[in-house]
Amino acid sequence: MKIKAITDVIERFAPLGLQESYDNSGLIVGRPEDEVRRALIAVDVTDEVMDEAEREGCDLILTHHPLVFHPLKRFNSAGYVERCVERAIRSGVALYACHTNLDSACGGMSWRLARQLGVERPEVLQSHPEGASCTGFGVVGTLPEPMSAEAFMRGMQRRLGLRVIRHSAIAPGEVRRVAVCTGAGGSLIGEARRAGAGMYVTSDLRYNDFMEPDGALTVADIGHFESEYCAIDLLFDLLSENLINFAVRKSESSRNPVHYMV
Repeated sequence: MKIKAITDVIERFAPLGLQESYDNSGLIVGRPEDEVRRALIAVDVTDEVMDEAEREGCDLILTHHPLVFHPLKRFNSAGYVERCVERAIRSGVALYACHTNLDSACGGMSWRLARQLGVERPEVLQSHPEGASCTGFGVVGTLPEPMSAEAFMRGMQRRLGLRVIRHSAIAPGEVRRVAVCTGAGGSLIGEARRAGAGMYVTSDLRYNDFMEPDGALTVADIGHFESEYCAIDLLFDLLSENLINFAVRKSESSRNPVHYMV
């Protein structure tokens, strides 16, 4: 199958026009008319993911994070980015990323994580200025039944297999309304508060972000990788439903670069 046929499916769901100006979503290595036989889906392109792709006969790697964010001046294997790009070109493995456009898509990343957490009737938290009404960053919805913030976070820890959750002081009262933003979502704490959320789940919070709720809600930082691991299932389901004759594999080598000492 041609790469273009595969990326067309992704881009109908998550148009490249939704990506942020700093982003580099799209086809990074390869040509749209190249033929590929099998795709591997991961969060990041790493040496281990490249090993898996070559071992499993995958000539297309689809990731959430772009391997290349900034222009490269040398291909000399000086770092993992240069090394993986050079290796992909030599091995004939195409690389495609679906990043902030997948974050902003209707039914995208935050929608998927919210569903995993049992959040119902989600609505977009911060609308995209150029997309449909359901496009944008983050979602906010309701739980089937109110519960304490502690019980919600314990349940979230079990559902997502989290090693640790960093959180602000527990706000008073039970949680019924929950906001979710995958990736770095500290800038949306105010939006979550204005939306009436009692809990806001995101990642990459800074020290002062944990003070900003000021007792109005509880913010929980579950980790960047942990919040975006759902990209693998999201892209897998999208391609499996639309390309029934194309082989798609979920990476078993997609690993969190952050390690915890417990």
